[in-house]
Amino acid sequence: MNWLNSEAFTLFGQHIIWSDMIGNTIGLIALALGWRRSILTWPAQLLSGLILVGAYASADLAGGVGKQLLVIGVAAWGWWQWNRGRQQAQDGSIAVRFATWKERGLLAGGAVLGTLAVGGLFTLFPSLSWSPWADAYIFVGTLVAMVAQARGLVEFWFAWLLVDLVGVPLAFSSGLGFSGLVYVVYFALVLWGMRDWWLRSRTPALEGAPA
Repeated sequence: MNWLNSEAFTLFGQHIIWSDMIGNTIGLIALALGWRRSILTWPAQLLSGLILVGAYASADLAGGVGKQLLVIGVAAWGWWQWNRGRQQAQDGSIAVRFATWKERGLLAGGAVLGTLAVGGLFTLFPSLSWSPWADAYIFVGTLVAMVAQARGLVEFWFAWLLVDLVGVPLAFSSGLGFSGLVYVVYFALVLWGMRDWWLRSRTPALEGAPA
């Protein structure tokens, strides 16, 4: 399977490798499926994670490899969560809502503490990542976003926006040009998805049902 980490083509001076291109294309599809609240988002994320492990390993980004391993694990959990709760909304679709202030505090606190812990680990062992704090931020931010998505929280989209702010420049500087380009498309999808989930989270209240 070494061909996955071979060069596919060059675009704007960036060398695009197959694993980076295929994995991120599937990840883009997974994000679009998440926007549509399709349960297929989870197997797509799982497959994307499997392929991107190779891409990040080729760029010597341990945080990226760890992030994709987390993506695989959380995708399996999210798949189970959505299967269990897919009938919660009145129309039989996945129910979405805003997090409570307690849930927001837990997500934010977990993100800060997790980033400090992982960043500290990468700093102590420089061989794990050449960009320890950015790598740690993306590593933990991805986990927070996926946990929020699995629970049907609108804040999941905000978490992805924050990850993209660091993910785009890190991908380009790491030689993963296709990742950087796809992150730009992610940004647009995240904005559209955020609007859709935001409106749907308000629908039950507008219909007179419990919010």
